[in-house]
Amino acid sequence: MRIALILVLCLSLLSPAHGAPLRAPPGEQVMAYGSDPAQTLDFWPGKTDSKPNIVRPLVIFVHGGGWKRGSKDNATGRYKSVHYQQLGYAFASIDYRLVPGATVEQQAQDVADAVAFLRRRAATLGVDPGRIVLMGHSAGAHLVALVGTDMRYFAKAGLSPDAVRGIIPLDGAAYDVAAQMAQSGRFMKGTYEQAFGTDPARQQALSPTRHAARPNAPAFLILHVDRDDGTAQSQALAAALKRAGTPVEIRALEGRGLRGHMQINRQMGDPAYPGTAMVDDWLARVFR
Repeated sequence: MRIALILVLCLSLLSPAHGAPLRAPPGEQVMAYGSDPAQTLDFWPGKTDSKPNIVRPLVIFVHGGGWKRGSKDNATGRYKSVHYQQLGYAFASIDYRLVPGATVEQQAQDVADAVAFLRRRAATLGVDPGRIVLMGHSAGAHLVALVGTDMRYFAKAGLSPDAVRGIIPLDGAAYDVAAQMAQSGRFMKGTYEQAFGTDPARQQALSPTRHAARPNAPAFLILHVDRDDGTAQSQALAAALKRAGTPVEIRALEGRGLRGHMQINRQMGDPAYPGTAMVDDWLARVFR
């Protein structure tokens, strides 16, 4: 019964329907960056103003869902697209192939391929290809951290490590896969084994902390809430990046356990949420 209630809470918090349903902001475009039906993204060009030909920085979001569920339609959060457009940024939210139909390696490649797709179309979309940031939540935080540290995914997509200005993982907890699996307990054991398997070598290969030696993406902002595993994993990733000389900032936000984990995604972009100002300040500096 307790597990059932937790699952109900997870699904309700993932839903965008907190209050009246939101309509997509004006200018949303749906694009395919690959041939699979899941390889699509939503793109918003940014707030229109008196300078229509200006090229804009771009924030790309990668949803969570345990690597096996979730989509850009139900797990992006209601505030992000509007908020980042109002700041003068373009915004994109991507879908990717899900486990078990795809592997985590393929998911990470989907993320890199989506970045490459948007960079190739930067001139048409009014995006500055030199000012792109990747943000992800939960499983999406793991994926953006992985492509930001293991440069094989960017290289396969034809990208260099500086293809993005930075990486923002929001409350991930699998940056060191083996360590996370060792303390995850029965509730998450099946999810992790489905995603990462039982081969220690594969688990290490899918661990951003184990790839934190350079080259990495140019900068990281790691945010976490008050969860034991998320805190420990975030701190370990930040420490590994610092040892490598990669600029990294780590911030703790209020919010405990599962509720806090969902809140950081659901409310990111809400001006009343403390994490929004942290991200806004960091973006202003890396997009300078």
